[in-house]
Order: sequence, then structure tokens, then C-alpha cells
Amino acid sequence: MSGFLEGLRCSECIDWGEKRNTIASIAAGILFFTGWWIIIDAAVIYPSMEEFNHSYHACGVIATIAFLMINAVSNGQVRGDSYSEGCLGQTGARIWLFIGFMLAFGSLIASMWILFGGYVAKGF
Repeated sequence: MSGFLEGLRCSECIDWGEKRNTIASIAAGILFFTGWWIIIDAAVIYPSMEEFNHSYHACGVIATIAFLMINAVSNGQVRGDSYSEGCLGQTGARIWLFIGFMLAFGSLIASMWILFGGYVAKGF
């Protein structure tokens, strides 16, 4: 399987070095937009609490806050290259990023709990 993509030389044509973070942020934004579009559509189609529990939106809200926190910090701020001012400087940027990742993984775990508790194992 290691020789499967050796003939493909697409990565040499495009320099992803400086644009990697921008492309990743745009892709993450598109995925979040699509997720919110689907959840708002489900809330409109099933307006009663018996059909769709609207408290399940909390995971999406927390994940969106985490998404904004993570994308607000650049690599230079975490490394200390371009950020020396502010409340805590480089340490503050790292703490901000860590809290953003904690919120993101917490919302992911909570959404899995809702999936299995509310839908998969509902009849048991």
C-alpha cells in the first residue's frame, strides 16, 4: 500500500507552506456552517420537545465557541515569535488555546453521550 500514491505528484505543484492554516480554517468554517445549517433545519422541522430535544443545541454552541477560540490564536503567538504583549503573553495564548481544545473535546464527548443515550440506546 505504500507504493499506491507514489506516482501522484500533486503536492509538488502547490506550495501549502504558508497557506496551510488559512485553508484549514476555511475548511473548518465550512464544516461548522454545514453543521449549524443541518441542526437549524432539524429544529424547524421538529419544533416540539417530544420529537427533538432542543437542549441538544448546547453542544453545538460550546463547539462553536471552542472553534472561535482555537482559530483566534496563530502559530506565532503560541511559539512566542510575534506575541509578547498583553496580559500573559505567550503563556496566555497557550492557556487560551488549551481552554479552547478542552471545550472542543468536551463538546465532542457530550455529543457522543447524547447520541448514544438519546437515540441509540433509547429503546433498551
